[in-house]
Amino acid sequence: MFQLATTLGIFTANMINYGTSKLEPWGWRLSLGLAAVPVTLMTVGGLLVPETPNSLIERGKTEEGRRVLEKIRGTENVTSELQDIIDASEFAKAIKHPFRNILERRNRPQLVMTFFMPTFQILTGINSILFYAPVLFQSMGFGRNASLYSSALTGAVLCGSTFISIATVDRLGRRALLISGGIQISMPVKCGDEGELSKGYSVIVVIVICLFVVAFGWSWGPLGWTVPSEIFPLETRSAGQSITVAVNLFFTFVIAQSFLSLLCGLKYGIFLFFASWITIMTIFVYFFLPETKGVTIEEMILLWRKHWFWKKIVPEVEIDESYSRTNHGMDRHGA
Repeated sequence: MFQLATTLGIFTANMINYGTSKLEPWGWRLSLGLAAVPVTLMTVGGLLVPETPNSLIERGKTEEGRRVLEKIRGTENVTSELQDIIDASEFAKAIKHPFRNILERRNRPQLVMTFFMPTFQILTGINSILFYAPVLFQSMGFGRNASLYSSALTGAVLCGSTFISIATVDRLGRRALLISGGIQISMPVKCGDEGELSKGYSVIVVIVICLFVVAFGWSWGPLGWTVPSEIFPLETRSAGQSITVAVNLFFTFVIAQSFLSLLCGLKYGIFLFFASWITIMTIFVYFFLPETKGVTIEEMILLWRKHWFWKKIVPEVEIDESYSRTNHGMDRHGA
């Protein structure tokens, strides 16, 4: 839903830019001022967002947490799961230094993922499309109005493709979407170097870019946030989420500041640059990211211990000692 809200905002902004571009000379002021509308909606919406069971239990509101959990699961038979959350919460409260603990060896797989997932998400090159779509289309021979229209189209495609991820992520799994999306968005196209594009070729360019955006919208876009959010135990969850956001914003800044210079220097080669990174990240997911579909936060540590690579790094004895209470809750749940 986070990704859906983001893409919907991008699409809306593109449509506003396209519409206000015709209102000379004050259209840009209207476009800028309308940013207050989503800010107001976010503020009001924030007051209506329900608490999560984990958050309520961490603050001692166990009964309220039970009611929320029952509402989420659609059943009153949540005693075992509730006890798992309580056990994990009690263990997390004993941890006083999450940023120090996240560097420990037993949390190494999660730390690697929380760095590389947002890094790879930005290195798909999607921000180049979203930030500089009008510039890109103009550089490929589109007129000014056509470039704005095409950027609005890509925004709509990105928003729509997010629904594909919402509908399939819990059926197909995270790995399937990430790998198939990576394959689709790793195919760059060389455009003409000079002059205006023909009408037919312009249509092809827009279609190819839309295919890129669609693939990102149902794979690395939403899952670049989903996977890091569900792999951390409660003891390091806050630190892991903080690192994920910081890394994402850092590489967003780097790409935003360097893209135009890279485009001028590399021309179509900039898309080969992004394609090479997409190939690397697809291989990374295939070999190093286990499937997290249907795995609860409390059971996530067991997933790394079964993985062919991470089981060599995660110390089994230390995990058994550190997570004894959490595992006890999971054993009870299994019983």
